[in-house]
Formats: sequence, C-alpha cells, structure tokens
Amino acid sequence: MKKALIVVLAVSLLSLSLWAAGPKTYQVTGPILEIKGDVIVVQKGNDKWEVAKDAATKITGELKVGAKVTIEYTMTAKTIEVKPEAKAPAKSGGGIKG
Repeated sequence: MKKALIVVLAVSLLSLSLWAAGPKTYQVTGPILEIKGDVIVVQKGNDKWEVAKDAATKITGELKVGAKVTIEYTMTAKTIEVKPEAKAPAKSGGGIKG
C-alpha cells in the first residue's frame, strides 16, 4: 500500500511538472543600446534585438544604456492566421480528343 501511494505521488508530480513547464525559454546577452519605454534594445553580434518588458518582468540591477544584460524570454503569439488548404488542380478527361 505504501509503495502504491509513493508511485501515485511520483506520477502526479511528474505530470504536474510537465503541465507547468510552459513554452521554451531563450536568452540574449549583450550591451543595452537603447531603452524606449517598455522596450530594451540589445546588441547581439551584428544584430539589434528589441525585447519588450512589462510590470511582471523581474529586473535585478539598474537598466541603463551600455550595461551588459542577459534577458530570458519566451515567444508568445500575438495572432495566428490559418490559411485554407490549396485545392488540387482539376483532372481533365484524360483521353485524346479527335
């Protein structure tokens, strides 16, 4: 009975952790080039990354131009448009017309 309870708890915890995992997280590291309201512009190599922040964003340290930062983020869809499937071309009669 005790082993069965341990197995049930282990399976429950595993399924809960998989459900709560959420989308994959990514990160970008580089110097801050610009701070525009809720947008931080970071230089990564030759690219400029614009990352938005909101009231829930946890910030440690002082955000200022020139500071080197590591930003952890997730990708969130703003809109999703499903395109209709392409129709197959109509088949012709297939014979030789004379």
